[in-house]
Amino acid sequence: MKLLLRVLLLPACLALAETTVFENFTLIDGQGGAAKPKSALVAVDGRIQWVGPQAQLKAPAGARKVDLTGKYLMPGIVNLHGHVGNTVDLAQDPKNFTRDNVSQQLKMYAQFGVTTVCSMGSEQDLILQMRTEQRAGRPSVARIFTARRGFTGQAGYPTTAPGMKGVPYEVSSVAQVEKNVAELADKKVDIVKIWVDDHLGKEVKIPLDLAKAIIANGHKRNLKVAAHIFYLDDAKKLVDAGLDGLAHSVRDKPVDKELIDLMKRKGAWLSSATLTRELSTYAFAKPHAMLSDPLFARAVSPAVLQTLRSPEFQKRAQGEPDTAHGADWLSMAQKNLKTLADAGVKCGFGTDTGPPRRIQGYFEHLEMELMAEAGLKPAQILSMATRNSAEFLGVSKDLGTVEAGKWADLVALARNPLDDIKNTRSIEAVWIAGNKVQ
Repeated sequence: MKLLLRVLLLPACLALAETTVFENFTLIDGQGGAAKPKSALVAVDGRIQWVGPQAQLKAPAGARKVDLTGKYLMPGIVNLHGHVGNTVDLAQDPKNFTRDNVSQQLKMYAQFGVTTVCSMGSEQDLILQMRTEQRAGRPSVARIFTARRGFTGQAGYPTTAPGMKGVPYEVSSVAQVEKNVAELADKKVDIVKIWVDDHLGKEVKIPLDLAKAIIANGHKRNLKVAAHIFYLDDAKKLVDAGLDGLAHSVRDKPVDKELIDLMKRKGAWLSSATLTRELSTYAFAKPHAMLSDPLFARAVSPAVLQTLRSPEFQKRAQGEPDTAHGADWLSMAQKNLKTLADAGVKCGFGTDTGPPRRIQGYFEHLEMELMAEAGLKPAQILSMATRNSAEFLGVSKDLGTVEAGKWADLVALARNPLDDIKNTRSIEAVWIAGNKVQ
């Protein structure tokens, strides 16, 4: 009798709910399989209730209909490595971390189909408040995940970078580590971040014993730990200590069997390859083709575009120390991404966008293009950028694929990204929790 009542009441319940029917699209569900033409989807209060063949659709009475004839529908992109709030145009400063600036950047991500971003360790407590507000309802800008505040050693990298002094914890003892990780756990951060780098010997690198203590204390409090790394040797030592994610590709030399075996045995991920980070170190030292791309112009202010196009800026960039190395770093990062993926190491998706010259929204699509140049197939790339990244964050029950029960975080494209990954740029519309992004 109870079941019968439930069935009889279902249409009435749906009528009271916000119900949207998406029709006549080709589905790319994020699972890595073939596209499914003539598909349909029903979302109720922002969650997918049903997805399947158009011919089997039973649209609830009174539902709002969205006709996507000729379009391709994929899950929203999940970026495991961004930075929000500190940069305005080309200037990075903690003073920029305001509600308005964070909101604008989350909106920019969303407009480019990035429906979730994990901000990696340069945030302030405001981010926690905004995250709470989002999770109490249905956001219409990119979902926030946060490391809140990353770790480095005393006066360690990257505290000498413009706008970064005072941003990470600078630890010099295990006691400090324990205190700071406990503080982060109390704030319910989504991940713990460590910077482990000396910038080619020019800066101070956090001691290995402290990095190990951060990993151990994070795990003690059921928190995953990811690390900014550069060197193969550091990657091996950290993975052996239990690190969950490499937040960049190894860039000093090719990865080897020892690291691959360690990562597979320990369950460590290449959580984000951040290929566009390397591109950004040298691309603006000359008139790069992206500066003439109308899509790029949508992602930056007119002032930034004018600056990046100026011969004066490009000449200054040519003289920066990283410019000479950037192309080699990118090439090595691409080769190592391909090697790890081919070996069966789990890979997510991340870009390190947010700091100056790392353009939020646009660079996520450029990252996928660079992944394809590295030899990855479009379906593989899309799964890394959706399903895999949601899995790494521990939110697969809600995000990452187009399946019943998950949030309706969706991107409609004019062209098939399985044919050419550049087609992810052909965005027609984006929805987060069923809310259309404006």
